[in-house]
Amino acid sequence: MWRSASVRTSLAFVALALACLFVADLGISAHDPWGELGRLFSGLIRPDFTQTDYLGEALVRTLAFAFVGVGLGATAGLLLALVFGSKIVRTFCAFIRAIHELFWALIFLQFFGLHPLTGVLAIAIPYAGVFGKVYAEILEETDPLPHTTLPFGTGSVVALVYTRFSQAWPHLVTYTAYRLECGIRSSAVLGFVGMPTLGFYLESAFAQGHYAVVGALLLLFYVLISTLRLWARPKLIPLYLIAAPFLLGSGLPIRWQNVTRFFTEDIVPAPLRNGEGLEGLWLWLAELFSTQALPGIWNTLVLTQIALVLTGILTLLLYPLASRHFTNRLTGPIGHTVLVVLRSTPEYLLAFILLQLWGPSMLPAVIALAVHNSGIIGHLIGRRTNEITLRPDAPRGVERYGYELTPRIYGPFLAFLFYRWEIIMRETAILGILGIATLGFYVDSAIQEIRFDRAMVLILITALLNIGVDILARWLRARLRLRHTAQSEP
Repeated sequence: MWRSASVRTSLAFVALALACLFVADLGISAHDPWGELGRLFSGLIRPDFTQTDYLGEALVRTLAFAFVGVGLGATAGLLLALVFGSKIVRTFCAFIRAIHELFWALIFLQFFGLHPLTGVLAIAIPYAGVFGKVYAEILEETDPLPHTTLPFGTGSVVALVYTRFSQAWPHLVTYTAYRLECGIRSSAVLGFVGMPTLGFYLESAFAQGHYAVVGALLLLFYVLISTLRLWARPKLIPLYLIAAPFLLGSGLPIRWQNVTRFFTEDIVPAPLRNGEGLEGLWLWLAELFSTQALPGIWNTLVLTQIALVLTGILTLLLYPLASRHFTNRLTGPIGHTVLVVLRSTPEYLLAFILLQLWGPSMLPAVIALAVHNSGIIGHLIGRRTNEITLRPDAPRGVERYGYELTPRIYGPFLAFLFYRWEIIMRETAILGILGIATLGFYVDSAIQEIRFDRAMVLILITALLNIGVDILARWLRARLRLRHTAQSEP
């Protein structure tokens, strides 16, 4: 077992994470962290729904942004999937999905302001890149044989619909439903940059110390996600999509001259605007890299590595909660509920809460990333074990976990973990907006200082870093021969 390439790779990642612990800032600096945590739990146990007159409006706005953003993203992604064989299209999809929704929102805020278009595009653009990639992979996995049986002269569109689409349709629907859940989380998080969704009111309640209101908002969010399959019926989706654009609310009129100025002046590097030429540009870039980009990259990589390994450890501990081989009729629903709560809580939201309780350091971000992602992978791996049939005399308890099931699902576990690696990196960068010194911290600082040229360079570096990690993760999956199909994307 110890000679296995998968085990050796896992140990290398663990060793690297242990090394990162020595250079990471994981301290707790809050005055009374456990007292604050107790007050938060008290708010969750005794939520106050009476002080939230805006609750209905926040809920409607959250769903409206999610449906419109995901709907546009899925439509654009489907069109991109049809031409995904082009290297230009693949590169374009990789780039737009490598930039987090909050980064897109920060960009659009500069010229659209708090207009609904800001929130819609912030979700739709990165989701289009994700949908394009996954839809293309799902279509590629269909059986090519039906296409050979079509009569001569059948049009390409008809052939596509009756062969590949008909086979892929259930998987396309399943994945789109999953992305809708992600879209609701993204929509809620947009409230932290000023959009009128649940996150906006949650931040306000925290700032005022109204933990009972925080509890009400969080419980509402969990109920919204956990009941998604009940109210988001396929027959109702068209109705939601039609109604959603009219429920986004309104904002100040868009001043298109601001858009023009942003692209022609604001994001042009200062040396070029001031006529300092290439030499001035080089000095400007060197200063930006040495003082902001390199420290941001270092902290992003350190935090990502620790969070990735902790995610893996928590996943191996949590997957039995979703496995029929370890649960019964009583414990099964409890385990399912725990994993729903973990995976339904956006990393940004959980990191924000922990930062308020523990103070600014990497620790809240590590815990938030690990908890959310282990909830997702634990659910998927637990569901994978349900497909395994054990012998009648198979051992139980720890022996069943260590000798029967974990070795069988370790390959898929690593595949899912490496897939989430790029996503963890993306979230790590954006958590800098909360005050952690990752790349997002320097992006947000540049925007606050109205230095959009610096912000755009740092966002570009973030995207390239995410693309690099995605390439490395795919190389590792191929080298280790880890099976990971588009139909099981987490």
